[in-house]
Amino acid sequence: MDALFQHALDFFTSVDIRAIWGVCFGVLLLCGLGLPVPEDITLVFCGYMTYLRVPKADGPLFITAAVLIGLTGVLAGDTTMFLLGRKYGVHLMDIWPFRRIFGHGREAKARAFLQGHGPKVLFAARFMPGVRSVVFFSSGTLGIHLPIFLFYDGLAALVSVPALVLSSWYWGDEIQSVIDKARHAEHGILAVIVTLTLLFGARAWWKHKKRLREEAAAAAPDQPA
Repeated sequence: MDALFQHALDFFTSVDIRAIWGVCFGVLLLCGLGLPVPEDITLVFCGYMTYLRVPKADGPLFITAAVLIGLTGVLAGDTTMFLLGRKYGVHLMDIWPFRRIFGHGREAKARAFLQGHGPKVLFAARFMPGVRSVVFFSSGTLGIHLPIFLFYDGLAALVSVPALVLSSWYWGDEIQSVIDKARHAEHGILAVIVTLTLLFGARAWWKHKKRLREEAAAAAPDQPA
């Protein structure tokens, strides 16, 4: 695994930074359309690669370009999903991959969320991986005006995108240190994840059983004194 990681790092550090930015833009665009790749990781990768590939003397200029590319990719993907929702609405629900993205009641939940809380949900959705595409599509089908969508989504992007790209560039040395430590501590991290999963699973099971007992007691007829 370490060798594979090192080969991948060697490859990207030998590629021109503009090509890396192009890849990041494409991934961000597809993320807006529901690609199951963490958008935040892509932005961190963009900033970190800029740190590795650009001399520090030219850093401010290049990292500004990286932030702009990140913003453009994010907003292009989000706006495309919004416009698809406005133009085609429910007609895409039965077509793969949209059927997978909006399945399990996600689209209905997003609609209810938008109707109950208004356009401010568009701001919050940027910080909610896994549901943001559904919220943006649903906002298009509900007829939210494009300028309102761009205002709230753009405002959120102006917070999240520069923060992720700039922090991964500014603390590049520390990121490399964290990567090295994480590779040596992967078994400990896995143990923590498994433990937390079991704890949360046990808690959910106990609450479920308690609710069933309460429902059974409420449905039972009153006993004579």
